Amino acid sequence: MIVLRHCESEFNRLFTATRRDPGIPDPPLSDHGQAQARALAPALGGQNIERIIVSPFTRTLQTAAPLARALGIRPTIHPLIRERAAFSCDVGSPPARLALAWPELDFSGLDETWWTAGIEPPEEVEERAAIFRAEMCASPVWQNTLVVSHWGFLIAFTAASMENGSWRRIDPTKPLPAI
Repeated sequence: MIVLRHCESEFNRLFTATRRDPGIPDPPLSDHGQAQARALAPALGGQNIERIIVSPFTRTLQTAAPLARALGIRPTIHPLIRERAAFSCDVGSPPARLALAWPELDFSGLDETWWTAGIEPPEEVEERAAIFRAEMCASPVWQNTLVVSHWGFLIAFTAASMENGSWRRIDPTKPLPAI
């Protein structure tokens, strides 16, 4: 499978410059992040992707959109792969608002508040990652799946830090390397 960290968001852009939380809930991609997302279609187009699973945050949805259009794949929304709650950007949008922005996607499986309130302990993120890993291992098409997620979740899922817009192939059936 391929895991992809969302492209640069407005939160990432501002936080990188100031090292302070800029107070932006569910931020969109920055201009640079939008360019990164557009570049994913040629970069990943030949990777035999048959399924795209995406976190319900705006930045992951915007990251997945150009590639999904190019491949003719409707992404599946999966709140389990959301970011570890720690900053303002980790407050999501209600399903009705997301459905207005992406009417072609199905948000009906989301709770009204699907994100984690407050700061999420690392153990809870690791538990979510283990549950998702088990789901992927049980899937007959995990090899052809793209997962669009977040820094904190992907650390728990892959045991590696990833930059915005970066991707890598992993085998969820193999044990995680020691951190």
